[in-house]
Parts: sequence; structure tokens; C-alpha cells
Amino acid sequence: MAKPPDRYRTLDARPNDGSLVKPGELVDVVEVTPLTLADRRLYNLLLENAWDAIDRPVTHVIAKADLRGTHNSNDRIGASVERLMSAIVKVQVVWDGEPAVERVQLLGGNIETLRADGLLEYEIPARLRQIIGNSTVFARLQREVMFALTSKYALTLYEMVQKRGNLRWRSSDRFSLDELRGILGVPKGKLTSWSNLKLRSIDPACAEVNQLSDYVVEVAPIKTGRRVTHVELRWWRKDGAGQGAAERELAFSKVGRRERRDGPPAEAPAHSPSPAPARPSWLDARGAALRTETYETARMRFPGYDIYYVEGVWRDWSRDRDAPRDPDRAFLAFFRTFAEKNPI
Repeated sequence: MAKPPDRYRTLDARPNDGSLVKPGELVDVVEVTPLTLADRRLYNLLLENAWDAIDRPVTHVIAKADLRGTHNSNDRIGASVERLMSAIVKVQVVWDGEPAVERVQLLGGNIETLRADGLLEYEIPARLRQIIGNSTVFARLQREVMFALTSKYALTLYEMVQKRGNLRWRSSDRFSLDELRGILGVPKGKLTSWSNLKLRSIDPACAEVNQLSDYVVEVAPIKTGRRVTHVELRWWRKDGAGQGAAERELAFSKVGRRERRDGPPAEAPAHSPSPAPARPSWLDARGAALRTETYETARMRFPGYDIYYVEGVWRDWSRDRDAPRDPDRAFLAFFRTFAEKNPI
């Protein structure tokens, strides 16, 4: 009888330019020491950097510039590293065939050079290496989404859904309220009632994940008697239109993202800003107008430039090339290069 194939290991999954891999055991963890959004992002980058040898007792080296994310300096890196070193998490594992809880540190000893363009050398603790080496479930995280989410609750919820999204016969999972608080990293004594947890943590996190990811997610309360004691996490993959809307949102400026998600404020400002200049008619002969949001994004990203002049340059440049799949995104990418070459 043929030997059954080994289960696919998490270490067999490979990061790429647009995404990184996170072992499932490090997604649904209960933080004894709560971490910030910046800490969680930085830790994901440390895991990605160490991936090729993450299950071996070696040191890993990364440029501090690669840990900044969208921040423009190194001032937060040291504080995040120290919190990660002191953080203890509880991981659900199987030991001798029985379910068990393993308590591990997230990060071992490290050395940070003090130069602005310096390096960080770090270690993955031995017990954590063993957990990662035995892992067979993982979340694939899109880099753009990870940096676009604005709260640690949204990032954690996104990771939970990415871990479960490809399960073939399952589209929901159940947690006790205490389990969910622990996984989300809610500090002890905070958001103790269901109404506060829902208003301050769950609803904003669901709104962000639904706006920016490939999945729709909801968290439904389950009552025991008159009290909410459990929740059901539900998810389903968006259709093509929904995924396209998420990609466009990621391509546009984050300015105004919340208003686009939640709708305009109840009261309009007393004085509306002057309307943007209309697209000149000479551009009509070179191609159909782009989306209104694309022109608004170009104005915010590249103030001082004549966006319609740059559009004309882009149209001339692309005339003999294949038509782009997404003209709005292609124009913004061209504009970035144009601005770098033609500073004002």
C-alpha cells in the first residue's frame, strides 16, 4: 500500500513581493503582554526576514530601514523590539496526543547598531522554533493590507480570517468572549462589556477588514441566557467586483478612507472648498477620463503639479504600449516616477 503523502508544512509556503507567511499558531495567540499595532507589524517583518532558516538555531540580520514600514524614522524600532522580547504568549498545541497550552517568548536576544542606516541582529527562541517547524496551518498576509489597517484589532482580525479563508468545508468559527478578548489583545480591565467591545474593537475592525481585504467578515454574538458569552466569526470571499473595489481602495490615498467607508459626516462644513479645475478638452482626444478619485489622489500625493499635463505626458508615453489592465493605477504609478524625475 502506498505511503500517504506528508501534510503540507507551513515552512514549505514561501513569502513573495506582495505577501508574507505567518504560522497559524502565531495568529490565534493569547497575549499575556499586549502589543501595539506597530509591534505586530514589525514582528511579522522579522518572521518574514528569518523565514528561510526560521526553524534553525541561527541569528538573523535585517536592516532597520526595512522595519520602518510607512514610518520615516527608526525611533519606534527599539521600543517595539523590547516589548516583543518581554511579550509572553499562550499557544494552543498538541502534546503527547493531548491539547495543551504552551507559553513562549516571541523574540530572543538581539543587537541593534545605533547608526540610522544600521542593522538588527536577532534570534527566534528555541521553543518557538519548534512550534513553527511543526506547523501545518498558516495565514498569508498581503503586505499592502497589513500596512493599510489602522488598529491592532483590525490587523489581528485580518490575520484570523486569512488563516481560515481557504478552509474548504468551513466558513465560521466560535470563540468564547474571553478567548476573543485574549486573541485581540484587549488589555485587562478594558472593554469589559459586550457593547463596549463591539463598539470600540469589533465593529471598527470588521469595517476595515471588509473595506481592504479579499474577504467579508462579521462577528455575531451568541447568548447564554441574557448575556453574550460567545461569538461566531463568519467569513466569505468577495466576488470579483468586491475584490476590485478593495484593490482600488488600497491604490488610493488613505486620506478620506474612513469617510468613503462610513459615509460623509452628518453636517457638511460651512464653506466648501473650491472645486478642482475641469479636465481640459484637449485630453479627450488622447483617452477617456480616469476616475474622479484618481485625480483627487494625484492632487493629494503630488501637490503643485499640473495633473492634466502629467496625464498628457503619460498618454503620449503609453501610446505604443499595451493598454494597462488598470489605467488608474498605472497613471498613479507613472506620476510617482515623473515626480521623482521632475521635482518642483
